[in-house]
Amino acid sequence: MTRAGVVAMSLLLVLYLAFTMQYAVIMITDGHPILIVLGVALAVLPLLGAWGLFVEVRFMLRAQRLARRLEREGALPADTVPLQPSGRPDRAAADALFPKFREAVEAEPDSWRAWFRLGIVYDAAGDRKRARHATRRAIELARAEGAPAR
Repeated sequence: MTRAGVVAMSLLLVLYLAFTMQYAVIMITDGHPILIVLGVALAVLPLLGAWGLFVEVRFMLRAQRLARRLEREGALPADTVPLQPSGRPDRAAADALFPKFREAVEAEPDSWRAWFRLGIVYDAAGDRKRARHATRRAIELARAEGAPAR
């Protein structure tokens, strides 16, 4: 998804959360005990949604900073995963790339660069869960290193 798409989706979520919170306030101020309880329960949803949005945007910004650093260093993975006619990554080709990047992480387990490159390859292969894990690990290591992720 493009950056503009992410911004648009985030703005729509914020708008939805604002309307939900407004409706919760209306229910709470109505004065009926059942509506007050329902309003308080409804108010929790926008708070959870705002927290989730904050966490995801923070993750995205930190990952982008690391990607820019690797790009400036010329250290982004040059290998690409070929796509099937459906547009999905070719799993067999992706599996062929993993050993190289996995070995780099095993050789340098405290290198945020190695973890981030592994995350990029996982993401290119469509394995979002492992990509996020590897990217989170890279962010943690970069922060522990004291290097600002700029």
